[in-house]
Formats: sequence, C-alpha cells, structure tokens
Amino acid sequence: MTSVLYDVPGPRAILRNRILGAITIAVVAAGITFVIYRLADTGQFSAAKWRVFTFPLVQQNIGLATLATLSAFAVAAVASLLLGLVLSIGRLSDHAWLRVPSTIFIELFRAVPVLILMMIMYYGLPPLGVSFVTPFVAVVTGLTLYNGSVLAEVFRAGIESLPAGQKEAAYAIGLRKSAVMSLILFPQAIRAMMPVIISQLVVVLKDTALGFIVTFHELLYLAKFYGAQFTYGSPIIPATIVFGTIYVILCLALSGLAKWVEVRSRRSRSGVRPVNAAKAELAASEI
Repeated sequence: MTSVLYDVPGPRAILRNRILGAITIAVVAAGITFVIYRLADTGQFSAAKWRVFTFPLVQQNIGLATLATLSAFAVAAVASLLLGLVLSIGRLSDHAWLRVPSTIFIELFRAVPVLILMMIMYYGLPPLGVSFVTPFVAVVTGLTLYNGSVLAEVFRAGIESLPAGQKEAAYAIGLRKSAVMSLILFPQAIRAMMPVIISQLVVVLKDTALGFIVTFHELLYLAKFYGAQFTYGSPIIPATIVFGTIYVILCLALSGLAKWVEVRSRRSRSGVRPVNAAKAELAASEI
C-alpha cells in the first residue's frame, strides 16, 4: 500500500522510527533536566530571586508595561493594515505616477530593519529639529513603515492569486476599478491571506520588544530593568520566565483570535447563515 505523497513504512521502518523517536525524546528530556538542575543549583528558583516580583508596585509596573506593549501593538497593527491597503492599491495602479512611488516605498522600507527605523525616528530626527518624537511614536512609526510595506505585498499577492475572470466579468458589467477592488477583489484577497496577515500581526506584537532600545517602557525594557537589580541577586532568569510567559500568553491570545476569525470567514464562505436570520426567515414564512 502506498500513499499519495510517500511510501507507507514497513515493519522495519516503523521499528526504526520508534527507536529514533525514543532516542530523541530521551535526549530532549536529558537536556531539559540538565537546564533545570543548573538553574536550581545556581539558586534561580530560590525565594530571594523571586522576591522582587511579589511587591505590589512591581506588579503594577508590569501591568502598565503590558498595557504599553498592547497599545503600541494596537496602533501599529491598525496603521500597518491601512498603510498596506493604500500601498497595495498604488502598486496595482495603472498609472505610473502612482505605481512607481508606491513600489519604491515598499521596497525601501521592507529592506530596512525595524530597529534601524526606530533609532532613526528617535535619535536621528531630533537633531534635525523634529521634537515631537517620543519613544511611543518612534516604536509605532518604525513598526508601521516596515510591516505596512510587508502587508502591501501580502495584499498584492492575494489579489493577483484570484482568477482573472472575476475582474474581467466585473469590468464587463460596467463596474469601475475602484468598485472592482473594494467589492470583489479585496474581500476575497483578505480572506485568503488571513493566516499570513495574522502571522505578520504576531510579528508586530513581538517586535514591540525592540522599543527598549529607544527607552520605550514596554515588557522587555522592564524585564531588563528588574533582571539587573543587584539588591535582589540579579534575577535574570526569573525575569525572563515572568516576562516571557506574558509574551507567550499575548501571542496565544492573538492566535486564538486569528482562529476565530478564520472559522467565521469559513462559515460565511460556506453559506452558513446566522441563527437569528434563519429564525426571522422561518417566522416570515409562517406568517
């Protein structure tokens, strides 16, 4: 018996795979055990190392840093999506005066690292007389310029992946290009590219950690600050565990939201109607 993609392993291959799997599990378990032993041996799990995180003021600062991270992510995510839509429209324009600048903008800011964009905004603009750039503005602007350029290519790829017949049919019935883009192409492209869009938004969330370079008081900035407290034994590992757990929870929440959006969009594509609409139609038919 053979599968479509590969040959089904026989008894000897199955036994070999099980042995290799057991060896891999043993090696990974041994590595994790060694790391935990070394952390315990150096006192990283002692109460003195974790004492700093029991203070109410520290917990309040962690909450404020989490809100700062989420605020920067929310603003940068919305701005990146809007910028990506505008740039993708310009990139697909039939007019060279609009297409060429959009292409140059996308290729330029997609090639520059986010950290450099933040540093240019925060450290490079004030000597030129721009005084309104705060750490928050620098972080959001850097994230928006980079991720907006990436999302523009995502939207463009989604639109160009659609069958050409849909666009031609829309033009045949007299729709303008703006109506074709907004009513036909963009809704389908966004739905098709939703996993990629959510993945890029996760990147936006994680890249907010680069804001500590420009003194933005987000989670990584606070983790570095508390991890360097010599009074409490420099709890670097406890700080890494605490703030790393917060990042994992935020990313899992965003992934769960993405899964919910994907399920909702799949239901709408399959023609599943809301329960209230179905009840309303049934009541109307009975009347």
